[in-house]
Amino acid sequence: MNNESLYDLCIIGGGPAGVAAGVYAARKKIKTVLITEHFRNQSVVSDSIHNWIGTVSISGEDLASNLEKHLKSYSKDIEIKEKEIVLEITKNSDNFFEISTNKSKYVSKTVLVASGSIRKKIKVKGVEEFEGKGITYCATCDGPLFSDMDVVVIGGGNSAFESASQLSAYAKSVTILQRSDFRADQITIKNVLSNPKIKAIPHVDLLEIKGDKFVKSIIFRNRDTEKTIELPVTGIFVEIGSDPSVEYLNKTNIKLNDKQEVIVDPKHQNTSEKGVWSAGDCTDGLYKQNNIAVGDAIKALEDIYKFLKSQ
Repeated sequence: MNNESLYDLCIIGGGPAGVAAGVYAARKKIKTVLITEHFRNQSVVSDSIHNWIGTVSISGEDLASNLEKHLKSYSKDIEIKEKEIVLEITKNSDNFFEISTNKSKYVSKTVLVASGSIRKKIKVKGVEEFEGKGITYCATCDGPLFSDMDVVVIGGGNSAFESASQLSAYAKSVTILQRSDFRADQITIKNVLSNPKIKAIPHVDLLEIKGDKFVKSIIFRNRDTEKTIELPVTGIFVEIGSDPSVEYLNKTNIKLNDKQEVIVDPKHQNTSEKGVWSAGDCTDGLYKQNNIAVGDAIKALEDIYKFLKSQ
């Protein structure tokens, strides 16, 4: 194989994890190609993020823009392939990874999977109209924006209850709405609902989200009481999970969990496939946050650098 066409590292993803790894790879002079459809990550829906360390407040759009600018400041040291979607990863006869996209094919000694995940969205009238106008997907990021307001959390798992607990520090009241039985651990449910500011209602059918410029209320039907209720709220936090963006791993030996998240060793971020690491929201990491994704990606990159030097 022509060594000029062989990369040391291929990074898949243009979110916080992929960009962080890309910056570190460029600074270490690792021959790297970063493939991404775009640089807009999940946080772009947030009007103001307050937990991006080192910045008091920043919009999701500005955060994505800053990440892109930072990476592209190293454009002489890293190849960036935008508007490309990875379709599959296979091994060639030289035991290198072949990364096929909708436009081209790349060959690399190592791979960092950092393609993130896609938040599941509720299907109810008004969702598209009020996306980013009261409907949000990150209590940690956006909670302070709803100080002294009445808010709703949609979902019934541990994430929903933990988000409700976080929001109670800011909000006037928090109501958890769930379409079926609660799936959170019983001890979590008990602890969260001991807070007088939080209540939870199971077995509801969401009917509509109403407002003008911003959310003003949510209408739902309580199947237990057979009553239709219009609850005045100014914030709706959706916590019904996410789907990892890793469909292209189907032809690899990389192990996934039952949620289709990439299983990693948290010490090094390596996967079950030698030469492949993963970081960010597509992994089975316990917490899904921008700062954690960045840290895990840097951890992976340091391990990748050692691996390449040892070859």
